[in-house]
This record gives sequence, C-alpha cells and structure tokens, in this order.
Amino acid sequence: MGSDTHLDQDTIVAISTPPGRGGIGIVRLSGPAARSIAEPFLLLRHPLAPAQARFAEILDAETQRPLDEAVITFFAAPHSYTTEDVVEIAAHGSPVLLDYLLRQCLAAGARLAEPGEFTQRAFLAGRLDLTQAEAVHDLIESQTLHQARIAAQQLGGSISRLISPIKQQLIALIAALEAGIDFAEDDIDVLPTTAITAQIAAVQAPLHALEQTFTYGRIVHDGFTLAIVGRPNAGKSSLFNCLVQRDRAIVTATPGTTRDLVTEQVAIDGIPIHLIDTAGIRTSADQPADEAESIGIAKSREAIADADVILLVIDTTRPPTAEDSNLLHTLAGRPVILVHNKSDLLPIQPLPEPQTPQPIPTSALTGSGIPQLRQAILAQVTTGAPNTETALLTNLRQQQSVSAALAALARAFNAADASIPHEMLLLDLYEALQALDTLTGATTSDDILHLIFSKFCIGK
Repeated sequence: MGSDTHLDQDTIVAISTPPGRGGIGIVRLSGPAARSIAEPFLLLRHPLAPAQARFAEILDAETQRPLDEAVITFFAAPHSYTTEDVVEIAAHGSPVLLDYLLRQCLAAGARLAEPGEFTQRAFLAGRLDLTQAEAVHDLIESQTLHQARIAAQQLGGSISRLISPIKQQLIALIAALEAGIDFAEDDIDVLPTTAITAQIAAVQAPLHALEQTFTYGRIVHDGFTLAIVGRPNAGKSSLFNCLVQRDRAIVTATPGTTRDLVTEQVAIDGIPIHLIDTAGIRTSADQPADEAESIGIAKSREAIADADVILLVIDTTRPPTAEDSNLLHTLAGRPVILVHNKSDLLPIQPLPEPQTPQPIPTSALTGSGIPQLRQAILAQVTTGAPNTETALLTNLRQQQSVSAALAALARAFNAADASIPHEMLLLDLYEALQALDTLTGATTSDDILHLIFSKFCIGK
C-alpha cells in the first residue's frame, strides 16, 4: 500500500462545504494538532469532548471580539472519519468568515488539505478500502437517487464482502501447493490435478459473475447516450421535449428546424441518460436546404455512431421512404428502438422490411405511448442487470483488476490441467491474488492513489 510520510504528522484543514453563501459552512481539521490549532480562536462555553457538539464564539484575532457563533464537534482518534483527531467548525456560511477561519488554522500550523486527502487518510489508516473510498466520491457526485443507493451499497463494503472469501479460497490453495513443495520429503499430500482445477474453478465462478456486472455498473455510474434520429419533421424534437419534460428543443412545422445537436441530461428510474436531438436526415433525392443543415446532418451521423442506443423516429403520416430503410440497415446490430410517431393522426404505416424492431406507437402531441417509450429505453440497458443488492463494478480500474485476476486464474487452470510443475502454477496464482489486492487497495502504488483521490473535491 502506498503512503506519504507527512500523512502521519501534518494537521490538514479545508472548507468542507461547497463554495458560495449558505446558512452553514464547515471548516474541518484532521491531525494530531487539530484541537490545539482550533481552540485559541474559539471562546468555548464548555471544553471540547469526544463526539460532543459544543457551542462557541469565533474570536476576531485583532479585536478579540466575537465574529460569529459556531457549533464545534471534536472526534478523538481513532474514532473519526480519518482515524485521527478531527475538529469540525460549523459556522454561518459566509465565504469571508470561512476564509478567515481557514487562514487562522493555516497560520497556527495546519496545512491546506489536498483534494480527497481526508478520505485518503481514512484509506491509509485501514478504515476504508479502495472500493469504499471510490464510493465516497461516487456518492458525492451522484445525480440520481439510484446512483446514490448504489454508491452507499459500495461504501458499505459490498465488493469487499464478496472478494474476501474468494481471496481466502485462493490463499488456501496457494498454501496447500506451497506445503506440497516445501515438505515433499515429509509425506505431505500433494493435491491431485482434479482437486486443483476444481478449486481454481470455484474461485473463478464468482469473479466471472462480478466482472459481468461492469456493463450495468458503468451505465449506473456514467449513464448512457441516446440519439433521436429520423427524417426531417418526423417529430424528433417533440419527442425529445416529451422525454425532457420541458420545451428544450425548438419545434416548428418547417422541416429542417434542428440544425445542430441539442443535448440534455435526464434520468429514467435513476439511470442517467444523455439525450441528443439530431438534425433530420433527408433522403438522397432531397438535398439539404443549405450548408448549415448539411453540417447538422453530418453531426447527426456522428451522433448515431457514438450513441449507445438509437431512437429511430418514423412519421406515420407519410409513407416510408428508402432513407428510413437505409437507416435501419445502417443500424443493423445496434440497439435500436423504432418509434411510430404522430400515431394520433393516421394508422401506422409499417416499414417495407420483413425484419424490423417492434415499433412503439407514440404521439408527442397527446403524450400517448410516452410511458411505454420510457420503459423500452430502460429495457435496452437494464436487460440482464444484476440484482440491486449485488456488488457492482462501477469503474474501469475495478474491472481491470478483476479481469487481470481472471486471466491469471485461467493460465493457472491450464497449467494445472497440463501437469506443469506447481512452482510455475503458483506464479499465476500469486498474480491473481495481487490483482485482487489492487482491487481493494491492499497493494496499490502511490501513482494510482494520487490519480484516484485527485478527482475528489477539497474538504473530502
């Protein structure tokens, strides 16, 4: 595990509430001198006591008169977030006052905390593992309640609880093989090949299941992109506004109104969705009206290439065209939702294709079919999603650790099956164990720690 020597000596300080004005602002200190740094500029009615809130007045260093009233909470080591002495000063949320408190602490010997340093200290002290530390950041950054719930689950140690028994199985297998090598002359039983491969397979199974959660975990963490495409005046912008639930895109009866990509972030059942309303794609026989629309169509095609899910909108008031068919052919193999819009005006006109996605009839005017459309969008990304109580891999670092462990285990399985000496087999098993250690942070380089915690906000 990486470590910095100053983490055990310095007392750090930061404003832990967001920038701006508010009813409350918090300045947080952590380290051996947290209490001695804070007390001189506080007029306390009662001495600080562990896990007790105390009323105090904040003194002006120049006049020695009260500047503000505050509530001070002291957490004595090791019973704190960082496992060090922690003092939290909750004053009124004036930026000038909070800056004054910060400068007083710095003048008394504290050091300004780096981004994520409070959580990094909790990790280095063993209070959190690396997946839990990452969950703190995810919880802060969550934009939907579903994201917050998943982050809280990770913060509670869901991945750690899953990985711990897997590691114990792997360690037991390594120990048995090591014993067979070290005490070969003492009649210590050597595991037969079938037993070795069976134990490796038992370790692989839950890791395979965990790795498969990454597809859904990434969607929960990052969301997905949905591009709304189709011919001009098919009602794409109207459907976009229905999904956004406000008039975000301009809607007129004139074809080609949308010239540029219009984007918006929404959520369906807690899954973040990056919606893109694209310029209408004209048929080859109907050239774009001007250069601006031509550029818009080019951007539409780029959006189609980059999108995770495509919403192809067909106008039911007009006969299907070759462009509609061409779009479907272009999107073959991609996740496509076919929408028959303006269904309140005329019967649905099916596409002249033997195999097309089951269309969803909608009316952006009346709202008919919009709930079904939302469910279809959600189904595209949640089909086969794991149980919400299951541990999820939510970032690439986690997925790569599990993938590296599985690759090493696969090599070990093949080596055992080929009766390769156990000394060589053990190298792969140790590599798998090390990969699992990097997942939870039992062994992690300082560079990786810096990369992870630098993404945090200062004060957390």
